[in-house]
Amino acid sequence: MNAFDLKSVLLAKHAQHVVLVHFPIALFLIGVAFDFIAQRTHSATLAAAAYYNLLVAAMSALPVVATGIMAWRWQLEGARLQGSLLLHFILGIVSSVFICTSWWIHYRTRRRADHPLPGYRMPLELAGVFVVALTGHLGGFLSGVN
Repeated sequence: MNAFDLKSVLLAKHAQHVVLVHFPIALFLIGVAFDFIAQRTHSATLAAAAYYNLLVAAMSALPVVATGIMAWRWQLEGARLQGSLLLHFILGIVSSVFICTSWWIHYRTRRRADHPLPGYRMPLELAGVFVVALTGHLGGFLSGVN
């Protein structure tokens, strides 16, 4: 496979998932970090940065789930999920739910300017960070990187 052959790169059976997965992971982790710092410092600028990072993380999580399902269907020919691959699939869905829920909490609060962000969001976001990290760790083993 030639690294500069665009057709072979774009049509590889699993390449899109492996490339796209880094965006929601990084954006979510940075969004949570910005949110935590904004809460501690009462910075409106960091709160806005957290919101937009979570927004783009939520938007990019959906194609990652879709390409993960496509990779399973193409590369494994739809074989029954089991073991680490099944766990990675379940955790990937749960991670996407955490990412989208975190953004939705911020979105809902921003629409009502007189309401502060709820206190339960930080434990929810930290649980999301744990699940995202575990999902990525399993994905690294499945891809053969580790």
